[in-house]
Amino acid sequence: MSNGDIFTGEVIGTAILILFGAGVCAAVTLNHSKAKSAGWIVIAFGWGFGVMAGAYTAAPLSGAHLNPAVTVGVAVDTGDWDKVPLYILGQMVGAVIGAVLTWALYYAQFAANADEKTALPTLGVFSTVPEIRNPVANLVTEIIATAALVLPLLAFGQVDGIGIGPVSEGGGTVVLGSGISVLLVAFLVVGIGLSLGGPTGYAINPARDLGPRLAHALLPIPNKGTSDWGYAWIPVVGPLIGAVLAGLVFNAAF
Repeated sequence: MSNGDIFTGEVIGTAILILFGAGVCAAVTLNHSKAKSAGWIVIAFGWGFGVMAGAYTAAPLSGAHLNPAVTVGVAVDTGDWDKVPLYILGQMVGAVIGAVLTWALYYAQFAANADEKTALPTLGVFSTVPEIRNPVANLVTEIIATAALVLPLLAFGQVDGIGIGPVSEGGGTVVLGSGISVLLVAFLVVGIGLSLGGPTGYAINPARDLGPRLAHALLPIPNKGTSDWGYAWIPVVGPLIGAVLAGLVFNAAF
């Protein structure tokens, strides 16, 4: 895979992921949306379908990491760190683009929010917000939830017959090749949302949280409220720690 393919694939795939994921959050949260108050199950499946759409699109170009935690977990397992910055750059750019597209798609609903008697906070459409603000508990939640993503994901790449022609890089197997492995990861993300997402909203992906949070801060969204930068380090640091732990465990056990 060339550097251009990696960057392009990660930008496009992550943008699609965020468009679906932030899109379902907007659909469920914002007034004057036909999906208003549809609930947590809808959100969990929306994010899962976003993973599926983004990963199938990006897989031929970049292997479809779409998540700095995945990229770091693969690097810890394989020892190949050369292209980690390129992957993460593409993921961050794609996450911002996906958030901007979500804002454009729901522009009328965001505008109407300014006219409501009680304006809704909009950060939850773009980034995670903990139900109980406890930095230690929130950090532990993100570490565990991300390890629960990256460890099975690494294992999926090792099961005979699951992937179709997995992409090899630096002597290791890129986790998301083509084939049924992408679908399995999508369902894994749905499961994490349903089972582990309650405390923090399950960022499990630094780009997924930081890129849209940056877009929320910069976009002209009426009555948008705070972007909560005091919390922003947790959905970045927690997933990276979880990814490192998952990569070490996988490397030792398998």
